[in-house]
Amino acid sequence: MLSANFVEKVCVLGAGSTKYGKLSESIADITTQASVAAIESAGIEPKEVKASYISNVFGVADKQVHIGPVLMSRLGIPDRPSLTIESACGSGSVSFREAYANIAAGFYDCLIATGVEKVTHTGTEWTTTYFAYCSDFFYEGQAGASFPGLFASMARAYLTEFDATEEDFAKVAVKNHDNGYLNPKAHMQKKISVDDVMKSPVVASPLKLYDCCPFSDGASSVVLCSEKFAKEHGGDYIEVIGSGRGGSPAALQGREHLTTIPSTKIASEQAYKMAGLTPKDIDFAEVHDCFTIAEVVDTEDLGFFEKGQGIQAVREDRTKLNSDISINPSGGLKSKGHPIGATGIGQVVEVYDQLTGKAGERSVKDAKIGLTHNFGATGASCAVHIFQSV
Repeated sequence: MLSANFVEKVCVLGAGSTKYGKLSESIADITTQASVAAIESAGIEPKEVKASYISNVFGVADKQVHIGPVLMSRLGIPDRPSLTIESACGSGSVSFREAYANIAAGFYDCLIATGVEKVTHTGTEWTTTYFAYCSDFFYEGQAGASFPGLFASMARAYLTEFDATEEDFAKVAVKNHDNGYLNPKAHMQKKISVDDVMKSPVVASPLKLYDCCPFSDGASSVVLCSEKFAKEHGGDYIEVIGSGRGGSPAALQGREHLTTIPSTKIASEQAYKMAGLTPKDIDFAEVHDCFTIAEVVDTEDLGFFEKGQGIQAVREDRTKLNSDISINPSGGLKSKGHPIGATGIGQVVEVYDQLTGKAGERSVKDAKIGLTHNFGATGASCAVHIFQSV
């Protein structure tokens, strides 16, 4: 684990994102759009960027892998190194972590981390198949266990073990759609009701269509830099004060419990320790809500609520915007969308906007500390980051 004694202070100086949804532009185009927006947000020139980290999973679906050099060339800095990182749905947070570590270690004073995915043009059948490759495919995907089915197993276990109902899960979706309605970049920018969720088609019982996040295209980008660089350039910036990574058995069958994700607990404990904070210090969090059950489990594993009490917090509206702790003010994967390579970076974009006063109607009042949580597959890999305003 990185030690706070070894690192330079790392800051996020700028952030940019495309809209999430079904996009007509190529993967290279949307990668460039988000990266240029982040560079402009930071108030710097492309030549000041020393390297890039690109998170992407299915570039082959749009006929473009090895996208880093393509981006660097388009930015006019083709001599700068780049690295493409794949960690399933958690690729963005892992990419951010690697970028963070390189600034912290003093290798670079400024770089960009960009996440991107372009899959909607392949159609539901092929996209579902691509996503299944991120599971432990021999034991799960190849046997017909899609991600809706795997998370349905987690949801059924939760319903059996704790005082929870399917209507409680529906409230998670309603809350995130309320937040996404306020986000102009969201894929599903519309409000829904518990009744809408309950009447939507069953995907994998007990999960229904509105319990599931959509397939999305999109790109998000942030500029990371040293504190010295940030101060010299004079723009709005936030500080990264905690970073952690963890792992879990790749297949659900290898886990002791279906109602917890070990990698989340490991990563968050590392991040809290580095930041010198506890879960009670977090003002808002962007968590990985690929399915409604995931958000409930996440909030418990992150320490915001005791095990089995996350659903009670949803029932009592304690995770709504400007409540006890604002969970997914962006709308989350559920409403904002889930372009899997971009999701983790997109969460950082939301934290940057929140802590620099750029979140508009969905602003978390008086927020000083934000957290991002992003995992791959059913939580086989995970990264957690904590940020503070300056």
